[in-house]
This record gives sequence, structure tokens and C-alpha cells, in this order.
Amino acid sequence: MAAEIEKALGPAAVKLDHDSYYFDQSHLSAEERAKINYDHPDSLDNNLLAAHVAQLKSGVAIEKPLYDFKTHARSAETLRIEPAPVVIVEGILTLAIETLRSTFDIKIYVDTDADIRLMRRIRRDLEQRGRAFADVRKQYYDTVRPMHLAFVEPSKRYADLIVPEGGQNRIAIDLIVGRIRLFLQENGSGRSAPGA
Repeated sequence: MAAEIEKALGPAAVKLDHDSYYFDQSHLSAEERAKINYDHPDSLDNNLLAAHVAQLKSGVAIEKPLYDFKTHARSAETLRIEPAPVVIVEGILTLAIETLRSTFDIKIYVDTDADIRLMRRIRRDLEQRGRAFADVRKQYYDTVRPMHLAFVEPSKRYADLIVPEGGQNRIAIDLIVGRIRLFLQENGSGRSAPGA
């Protein structure tokens, strides 16, 4: 959904993905890295993301971290993100973290059925992150599902808007984009940070 909103708004929007803000684990052995619960909010540098959102909203460019999911390490390189009137923050744990929630002007929870979430995760981990199915299955039972129940699902109570099926919900996307455009027209180049 965040990508669809960014695409519709064009140069008026920039998108930050929470996944880029995982802590660097390069100082740990491969065995130690494999034991980390990457589905817990504490595995991400939420303070840095909140600071980056604040900078972009203030009109200051940032250097977004680049994270390698195969090695669980941050790249030495970063990606420069220039400010735009709308800052979109994407991530399933963003509403569970008060430090981040407080930076958002609009809070959107994308509600997707469990079977769809699971299939998307399996496909992503196998195709993009080079993981074996047995590892994906173990992680799902050990951390993904428990953390979803503990943090993600309860965070919907903080949402201003709950959208079923996200990127497939054209009516919701059109309404959200229309509301943001109206806000931009009414407020000139005021900066906004929707969290999705």
C-alpha cells in the first residue's frame, strides 16, 4: 500500500521502510545472528528512524541505512533521501512503537489475512533473501507469529484508519491519496508523515 501511495503522489512523497533500520549485527558470528529475534521491535533502530522522520519533516535530507537481510548487516553505504512534503513510513511494527507513532500525522493499519501474510513471507524469504523453507517455517513458529500476536495485531488500536488488503484496496488508496492531496493544497508545502 505504501508503494502505491508513493507512486500516486509522485515527487510530493518519499518513503522510508522500517526494515532498513535493523541494527547492524556484523560484530556477531553467523550462529549468534541466527538466534536474534528479528520480529521484535527492539531489533530495529527506532530512535534513528524517528530522528530521520523528524529531519525530513523539517526539510533536511537524511542518509538512510542499507541493510542486507542475507548477512544481517548494514552496508557501509547509505541512501540519501531528500525531503518532500509527504513522508511515508512503511513497516508492520511502526504503530507498536510510541516513539515512531508520535511522529506520524496519519496512522494507517493494513489488515491482511494470516494466510496471505504467510504466503507473502515465504515467497519473499525464499526468493529475495535466499533462505531455506525449513528456516522460514521455524522462524514463523518461533518469532513471527508470536510477535505478530504480541505487537502487530494489538497496534491496530492506534490506527486512524484500518484498511483491509492494503495494496489491493484501490478505493482505500484513492481516498487516502485524495485526502493527502487536499491537505497539501490547504497547507502549501507543509510536511506530513503517514505511517502505514
